[in-house]
Amino acid sequence: MSESGLKVALLSPCYWPETRRGSERFVHELAGGLLERGQQPRLITSHPGKPSRTVEDGLPIVRNWRPPQGRLQRRLLEDYMTHVPFSYLSLRRGDDDIAHSVFQTDTLAAARWRERTGRPVVFSYMGTPTRTGLTSKRKRIEITLKAIEGSDAVVALSRTVADAFVRWLGVDVRVIHPGVDLATFKPGPARAERPTIFCGAAIAEPRKRVALLIRAFRRVRKERPDARLVLSRPRDPSVAARLGIDDPGVELRDVDGRPELARTYAQAWVSALPSIGEAFGLVLVEAMACGTPGVGTDSDGIPEVIGDDSVGVLHPPDDEAGLAKALLEGLELAEDPGTPQRCRRRAEEFSAERTTEEYMALYQELLA
Repeated sequence: MSESGLKVALLSPCYWPETRRGSERFVHELAGGLLERGQQPRLITSHPGKPSRTVEDGLPIVRNWRPPQGRLQRRLLEDYMTHVPFSYLSLRRGDDDIAHSVFQTDTLAAARWRERTGRPVVFSYMGTPTRTGLTSKRKRIEITLKAIEGSDAVVALSRTVADAFVRWLGVDVRVIHPGVDLATFKPGPARAERPTIFCGAAIAEPRKRVALLIRAFRRVRKERPDARLVLSRPRDPSVAARLGIDDPGVELRDVDGRPELARTYAQAWVSALPSIGEAFGLVLVEAMACGTPGVGTDSDGIPEVIGDDSVGVLHPPDDEAGLAKALLEGLELAEDPGTPQRCRRRAEEFSAERTTEEYMALYQELLA
């Protein structure tokens, strides 16, 4: 390890601004936490354009070329495979102390690097392994098992995910919750005058159940005619057209930028995440950090986030009437003056600082 700090190679198949999912936010927060502690992280990622090297928010980023994936996708092979040789070369050209990947194909590159250098690899699994998910792509099980075998530590985002690893893969893993940036996501001066429900999930992703949310919102409007539903605007306009997002009270908003996202959370009365197969539910934690209660399904990782009914409401998966009822209860909860403070305290349990400290402890353990 360098005297000037631990050199950590973070590997992710893509990064913002190309995508801004939970995985990319996880990488950003962890990198920021490492930099604040005097460490030396760098990010190895890919994009469709020319290779580039930049420094963004103090983080050195290597963006390798990602060759077209269409042929592999048509054959139903695993996503994000074409850039893997370039990620391996970037690792070999560096002098990192440890490699930390957030996707199984990138972990294959890290595992090969581990064989050559003897240095440790951490694999943070960003989803939930299920029978359906593991068999939905050709070679996914084989790739995932090889990634696990090539890692010194595998980390799950929640206890629910850890239990799924045991059930479906027979593997014990560690649990480190992802963290939220409490300085960026914080209560605003005032929430919106109209009862506002915000869903920060990607509306193009079927498992997020945004279509179900829109149908449930129609029921909500019968009791709260002034309510509105704010959704994250997709990059592809045809996505919104397919979902038929033209209901009264439904609004699309650009929330790619973190300041705008934080403002939207703070203005909302409720943050909704009716998805299934959710490993954790980072958008709910971000909303709670802004003082906004959550509404989410009572399955997978979401109950670990909401914790109790003082900061949110749970509902059965794929239950339109149950979701509408939960949204109405969430709006009532938002009117309790003590709710913002309780939500903020809950979010503080998932701070980015705590997450970074846990990963630092893991790195030191593996290097020792």
